[in-house]
Amino acid sequence: MEEKDIIKLSVPLKGVNPLSLLGLADANLAFIAKFFSSQIVVRNNRVRILGPKKEAEQIKVLIQNLIRRLKRGETLNQDIIKGEIETVKESGEVDTFEKEGLTISTPKKIIYPKSPHQREYLEAIEKYSIVIAIGPAGTGKTYLAVAKAISALLSGKVERIILTRPAVEAGESLGYLPGDFREKVSPYLRPLYDALFDMMPIEKVKRLIDEEIIEVAPLAYMRGRTLSDAFIILDEGQNTTQIQMKMFLTRLGYNSKAIVTGDITQIDLAAKYTSGLVDAGSRLVRVEGVKIVYFDQNDISRPGIVSRIIRAYEE
Repeated sequence: MEEKDIIKLSVPLKGVNPLSLLGLADANLAFIAKFFSSQIVVRNNRVRILGPKKEAEQIKVLIQNLIRRLKRGETLNQDIIKGEIETVKESGEVDTFEKEGLTISTPKKIIYPKSPHQREYLEAIEKYSIVIAIGPAGTGKTYLAVAKAISALLSGKVERIILTRPAVEAGESLGYLPGDFREKVSPYLRPLYDALFDMMPIEKVKRLIDEEIIEVAPLAYMRGRTLSDAFIILDEGQNTTQIQMKMFLTRLGYNSKAIVTGDITQIDLAAKYTSGLVDAGSRLVRVEGVKIVYFDQNDISRPGIVSRIIRAYEE
């Protein structure tokens, strides 16, 4: 490596506790260093980087992104840090996706497809009125749909977002849970809130929910409604009955888009019911305006252990 290829950069540690960024005994810094050849040290309350130009610039962006997370009140761990490392290392790929119109800008992050099926999914959401995404947990089905919904809302393409799930429990009884119906179904809606909070400031999400611009509700609340100018997501679609799925899909009004996500290997319905997702996957395959996208283990974007667990259960 020639001397001219080496540059020095630094990032000030302003507004954050250095320990929160660096970790106990600089454990986070040591973890980051494993992924790069550059020298990364901390002196005078600054992270100093010495290395090849492209890599040094990636590390600088990485540190800035981690600092932003800390300022939002997040706590860093190795999974978060590794995700940010992958993002900066794939920055060239992000540029390509941006040119192709496949990046999704949300207030807290830029999101892009990380597998061919995720690319197919995002292209389908742009083109079709109804998209059905079927595949295992962790493949980005719900997360990417929520990102597209937020982008559509903020760009003025739709006037509201509606996120819904069937209130079907895995081995528990709603009747024995405390509280009214909304309180009983709240745990089932939690993953949808988590996706929203990951892409938008919590206070903004709460304000949009209070103003009913974003609605997070159990599937039962969709009956009898016509949903126009809306981006509608039905999560855990495998736990709908055929009647419920038909009810949901026929709620679609003008200038609306419906996304259905689910995993047909995790059906919690009683044996006497046929899953509405399984039924729709075969019944609607040739219906104009509907696209069905299938995900598999190769699309899982959660930590590697999730892929290994899913593989173990499938085997």
